[in-house]
Amino acid sequence: MTTLLDNATVLDVEAGELLPDRRVLVRDGEIAEVGGREVTAPPDTRVVDLAGRTLLPGLIDAHVHVTAVTADLAAQAEWSPNYVAAKTGVVLGDMLRRGFTTVRDVGGADYGIAAAVDDGVLPGPRVCFGGKALSQTGGHADLRHRGRVVMDANRCCPNLGVICDGVPEVRRAAREQLRAGAHHVKIMLSGGVASPTDRVDSTQFAVEEIRAIVEEAASANRYVTGHAYTAAAINRGLAAGVRCIEHGNLLDASSIELFLEHDAFYVPTLVTYHRLAAEGPEHGLPADSHRKVNDVLERGLGALELAHRAGVHIVYGTDLLGGMHRHQLDEFRIRAEVQPPIDVIRSATVTAARLLGMAGRIGVIAPGAAADLVAVDGDPLADVAALTAGPALVMKAGTVVAG
Repeated sequence: MTTLLDNATVLDVEAGELLPDRRVLVRDGEIAEVGGREVTAPPDTRVVDLAGRTLLPGLIDAHVHVTAVTADLAAQAEWSPNYVAAKTGVVLGDMLRRGFTTVRDVGGADYGIAAAVDDGVLPGPRVCFGGKALSQTGGHADLRHRGRVVMDANRCCPNLGVICDGVPEVRRAAREQLRAGAHHVKIMLSGGVASPTDRVDSTQFAVEEIRAIVEEAASANRYVTGHAYTAAAINRGLAAGVRCIEHGNLLDASSIELFLEHDAFYVPTLVTYHRLAAEGPEHGLPADSHRKVNDVLERGLGALELAHRAGVHIVYGTDLLGGMHRHQLDEFRIRAEVQPPIDVIRSATVTAARLLGMAGRIGVIAPGAAADLVAVDGDPLADVAALTAGPALVMKAGTVVAG
């Protein structure tokens, strides 16, 4: 199948430049040519006239939970896996229509969800999955009420995480995720909002446990990403070899030094705190968790600004739950309060592609890259509202899926 996207204004995300009157030729799911009127195609080529719209690489959201179909994660852990999978299909389809052609799932999705998308069973973005996140007893993925003793550790149970304690257990848990094809291993380095028995400002896992998990991931040529809020939790993780930090709302200058020293990535998820504060209980967030939102909400934008000014590798992420997934594009608007639009766009394209180990394959409009493309009305370099309004066209792997 050959498609010619004509009359496009191509956004070169690396250079930060708009290139008007471009043509993009797509063949067999890849970008074959990018240029001007010299780009031609066979007579039977499908031609899509973009009428001057801005053409971007398909967007990448590097912090999602596609199986989190409610904000009451403890309750979901006891739902039918088949029911959760069916609702996950809806979440995935909506993400794709918003222009996200690749997502990184950091707790919940497994090889079955990824394969269902790859095989065309479920429409959605390609899923780079980590399997179940690793948590200590009483950690952020331990969703038991304080009076409950047993947690179902069955891999088929729709938990977002698994509990493991001590070096032998964490090694085994990491190996289980990697055995199932995980692209990364997610660990809980601190407390969080959605967990019932820990404090946001706690640190989790002993340093020797963190190092053991990092070692297992490195042995499989994979990396570890860590949920962490405070500088203490972030710094312990980075010093132990964690490659990427999720959230990081309470970081400080000492954290920035370690990000730069270790060439690590940072994935803020600001939109989720705004939505949890505004509508979390409506979508199932327990009252105890809702009370913890303010512990991190106010500091998130400042942490992002600090990291941006220092030149940390910043990646787009949203971390939305249940009915709040619909706000996925609002992260662009929030970040634009402290970042130029082009830097926010890079976080959802080229920088995210580097984190995922897919640089040159996704996140760019260039020959040889996957034909993941999004067309929007207006100039997103001047106003991110061009992105938050939603795409006029979405193409994934050479197939137009919206517009």
